[in-house]
Amino acid sequence: MRYLHLLLILPLTLIACNSSKPKQDSTQYSSKDQPFRWENATVYFMLTDRFNNGDPGNDQMLGRQADGAKLRSFMGGDFAGITQKIEEGYFDHLGVNALWFTPPVEQISGYTDEGTGKTYAYHGYWARDWTAIDPNYGTLEELKALVKTAHEHGIRIMWDAVINHTGPVTGQDPAWPDEWVRLSPTCNFQNYDGTINCTLVDNLPDVFTDTEQEVTVPDFLLEKWEEEGRKEAELAELDAFFKRTGYPRTPRFYLIKWLTDWIRELGIDAYRIDTAKHTEADVWADLKREAVIAFKEWQAANPGKLPEEVDFFMTGEVYNYALGAGRGFDYGDTIVDFYDHGFESLINFGFKYDARQHPDSLFTQYATALNEGGALAGLSVLNYLTSHDDGSPYDVKRKHPMLAGTLLLLSPGSAQIYYGDETARPLEVLGANGDANLRSFMNWEDLGKKRTQEVLTHWQKLGQFRQAHLSVGMGRHQRISEEPYVFSRSYTEGSYEDQVVVAMNLKPQDQPYDIPVGDVFEDGFILLDYYSGQTAEVIDGKVSVDTDGELILLGLPAL
Repeated sequence: MRYLHLLLILPLTLIACNSSKPKQDSTQYSSKDQPFRWENATVYFMLTDRFNNGDPGNDQMLGRQADGAKLRSFMGGDFAGITQKIEEGYFDHLGVNALWFTPPVEQISGYTDEGTGKTYAYHGYWARDWTAIDPNYGTLEELKALVKTAHEHGIRIMWDAVINHTGPVTGQDPAWPDEWVRLSPTCNFQNYDGTINCTLVDNLPDVFTDTEQEVTVPDFLLEKWEEEGRKEAELAELDAFFKRTGYPRTPRFYLIKWLTDWIRELGIDAYRIDTAKHTEADVWADLKREAVIAFKEWQAANPGKLPEEVDFFMTGEVYNYALGAGRGFDYGDTIVDFYDHGFESLINFGFKYDARQHPDSLFTQYATALNEGGALAGLSVLNYLTSHDDGSPYDVKRKHPMLAGTLLLLSPGSAQIYYGDETARPLEVLGANGDANLRSFMNWEDLGKKRTQEVLTHWQKLGQFRQAHLSVGMGRHQRISEEPYVFSRSYTEGSYEDQVVVAMNLKPQDQPYDIPVGDVFEDGFILLDYYSGQTAEVIDGKVSVDTDGELILLGLPAL
């Protein structure tokens, strides 16, 4: 079922065409039964509030108003809207196999006005209650439906986990007690202490994750839980957690308990850790340990709910980390190996710069680092070109959306598509200030435009190719020819093998392209060009493809 969507863009004659060709050994090479691996994942990241409005009835909740500065109020996106797009096959067509949406826990109900205009917590990073779902995004039942529907489509869920800070102090929300958070100093980012023991920005309370002082649940939460009829249950669960684990009742472990509860209840597959470098690294090791326990409990209680059992996964936002740094992140006076504290992956802030190299230099560097003998062998990075808070994206004017897709989705490592990358959603909005420019509502209305459809189709073909072949993100890279630029990727895991050959930057010509496949595929193999939908036989070490595109993506059909 995972590959059924591929047929939607390929000629229906494909199957008949294959049946008339010479037989080939598919036991080693077929991608039909390809396992899921996070190292080759295509992750789609969206702000829930800005993606798709499935239920206009929850657009303004908890007394919030649509009176914020430009793009700084809640706009209506919700869980129902995401589920709707899963059901429509939008992510299947893109080859997406993991969804990351901004934190769904209940946010502060009020607003701040810290120089950018009145701003609400539409983005999800200003938590008020980690034990509740924000009603602007929908209900718990709607979130359960989202996760269930995603899993039925072979799509994993990546939960955006925040422990470093609470929501800011406002005139409409109760403040966290002094024993839970610090309000100063503001981080100067000059060294380890100036990055950890401080608030990220003014008026963003920093949780005391390093304290050994035990604390009690804040009064405002107790009152809230009492009103909602769940105070006794919440307190009983806390007692059971601390009894089972033996952890002290410090802020760190309250938050770890509350976050891992969602794994146990919903079957969350992974964490994306927010502001990882601003908290002691052993916090994340503690969180990962409890997350693994919770995920195993969910798996045991829900057999067969995923197409394949995989371990819980964790990637981290260590701001300004780049693949070239290897395993260490340098604070200036301290180097920390986050991979040794529960992370299998880190977000790669260097990719948008590395992508300006010649593609072969980019691909060689990344494949060398991630494969056997490399600095990150057995680990991964999450590459991106655009995000919700990176004010210097790769292509801010959206002049080269197709090239962006090619570089991102063909690079070794896992790939993060930021919502609208695939539709060239504008990243500059008249009247918006700062990061709000990056957070406009998804431009669904542009799908009626020819250019937008061309860009989307380009990303879909690349995404399906990537999903069908583990070697794209995890394989060894080998250049076959410089002109035209042709390369191969090869991946082996036990008895499973996968190979692809890619030709890039093709120049228009009147006759078919003869693409050399090196020693990757033997003569007689029938290959599919995932870009044009054509099949071709390997003859004398080459395949002939008649296309007017700039790409040829060759691999065995995932049928």
